[in-house]
Amino acid sequence: MSFAGESRRAANGAQRPPVEVLEYYTGQSVCSSPGRWVHLLDPLSAAPGEVARTVQGLAIHEWVAEPFYGVSIPDDRREESHLRTAEAMLDMIQALDGRSMTEAREPRCRLVGICRHFMLLAVAILRHHSVPARGRGGFGDYFGTGKHEDHWVCEYWDASAGRWKLLDAQFDEAFVGALGITHDITDVPRDRFLTAAAAWQACRTDGAEPADFGIETTGKRGLWFIAGSLIRDLATLNKVEVLPWDVWGAQPSPDTELSSDALAFFDELAALLADPDAHHNEIRGRFATESDLTVPATVFNSLLHRRDRMPQEG
Repeated sequence: MSFAGESRRAANGAQRPPVEVLEYYTGQSVCSSPGRWVHLLDPLSAAPGEVARTVQGLAIHEWVAEPFYGVSIPDDRREESHLRTAEAMLDMIQALDGRSMTEAREPRCRLVGICRHFMLLAVAILRHHSVPARGRGGFGDYFGTGKHEDHWVCEYWDASAGRWKLLDAQFDEAFVGALGITHDITDVPRDRFLTAAAAWQACRTDGAEPADFGIETTGKRGLWFIAGSLIRDLATLNKVEVLPWDVWGAQPSPDTELSSDALAFFDELAALLADPDAHHNEIRGRFATESDLTVPATVFNSLLHRRDRMPQEG
């Protein structure tokens, strides 16, 4: 299916954002800050392809570690997928192998994570080198399931091209080979990765099937799932880079049939997030003032069925 709406929004996104938007996404967040390890980022390249290679040499995706890399993840290391800050990730990376981050680790000595880890580390490196960058939650159609799978990527400002580009730092040679990826991972086409807002609007106005969006392995799919992704993408655009399974506030419960009021609420939210630069102030204002949107001090980790404390300033 061709998502004409996303093509229009991508064209709009090519306009240079206001200076304050670029400055906002150049600064580190509580989650992306490298903290005590800031000096380790100094020698790293900010070229997107090099950023991807650096991150790929530091982290391994938990769900494909064995089939793609021949690494069996011990149960006591699976908690690494729930690390919330780049500083905590770097703590583990250095504990496993204290060499410079320019040196790729053996797969068994890499940080265990998921797509958010690759995104957040890429964002941290780019911001450290004054490149505007932000995480984006949405759905990729390149995972071999024939559907759009829940995924997180890094969106960075390419000054030479004058537009935001999508960097999928997770996709190293093993991923590319196993899934037959042919697109540029440093400039993922906007019709291959749909942001949560683009996915919502595709379903609401462009005739896409909601059941095509979600997680194939768990069967969690539908408008309720996309609505939750909208809330998480909103938080991440506000530089609160949550985990993909964090739940709070306005996010619908699984398999909820959304009411007309809920549909109108998420329609409005998707309209804002479809062009976050144009609506930057409103996105920040609503996130700061609406309790159902603001990330609270603790969130529900739906994967581990527990409440987790969010990182705080200081």
